[in-house]
Amino acid sequence: MTTSAVLARGLGLASLALGVPQVAAPDRFAEAVGAQPTPQARDLTIGIGIRELSAAAGLLTRGSSPTWLWSRVAGDVMDLVLLGRALRGGARGRTVAATVAVAGLTAVDLRAARRSGRGRPPTSSSAPSASGAASAPGPSASSSSSSSSGSDLELTAAVTVARSPQEVYDFWRGLERLPSFMWHLQSVEWVGEGRTRWTAQAPVKKSVTWEAELVEDVPGEVIAWRSLPGADIDNSGSVRFREAPAGRGTEVRVHIRYALPGGRAGALVARLAGEEPHQQVEDDLRRFKQVIETGAVVRSEGSPEGPSARRQLLQHPGSPSAGT
Repeated sequence: MTTSAVLARGLGLASLALGVPQVAAPDRFAEAVGAQPTPQARDLTIGIGIRELSAAAGLLTRGSSPTWLWSRVAGDVMDLVLLGRALRGGARGRTVAATVAVAGLTAVDLRAARRSGRGRPPTSSSAPSASGAASAPGPSASSSSSSSSGSDLELTAAVTVARSPQEVYDFWRGLERLPSFMWHLQSVEWVGEGRTRWTAQAPVKKSVTWEAELVEDVPGEVIAWRSLPGADIDNSGSVRFREAPAGRGTEVRVHIRYALPGGRAGALVARLAGEEPHQQVEDDLRRFKQVIETGAVVRSEGSPEGPSARRQLLQHPGSPSAGT
């Protein structure tokens, strides 16, 4: 590996180390650099964190790409401007320390970008900006796979449940019940003429909405949908039901396609936030199996919301109670 590649990888890891706490714990990060934990500072910190994770995705997958190295330089300049404004406002010592650290990183980034083979910012392309990856109406699985093409993501998953195909279809056809096991869904409402309105939680605690229509509906066999124009998330998919071998119940097979905000960088942000689409599909189908077979979802007291990275970062090893 060349020196430039090693340096680029190191900067990618640095972006990763900075981006994770900015997205997962923005208030704490803002306080660490001397900023007041206001809603504006929180949103700005999350935005910068997403930018860092986008740079990490580019540098760790593309090595010493001039595009991503110069994008880090541009980000450093923006950070220095923001910190400079804070310093003019009489910021604390932590802000001064943060400014010195960013200035040092800027020098390293600039050196790496100049050594990347061009010596100047690229003009033929620019690094894409990342936004939080939002959730499509997705289930999950005992067996699953995913693939991406451009900014589209396709997921397939299957699970076997101990119920008849008609019974499983009837449960799923009540789309308003989906949030009972798809925890990223906040609501599904029927709006008439085979159309529904979906509201889902996206990464960094934002919501997205869209309307969808049924395009195929065969009792006991298949339910298929697609989003309507104007949706926050363009998506489509199907759920198919067929008898499992040896009378073991029903095989539920799900296929989902949706436009992925931020492309692969967006997927990385979602994964680090504990909300990666493929992970959601697996978790959703596992919970669906529990709901239809037992009537309830088993939740862990240690992590009742599931494997959210934001929550996992706050966990710590158990310890004996005081005085024991």
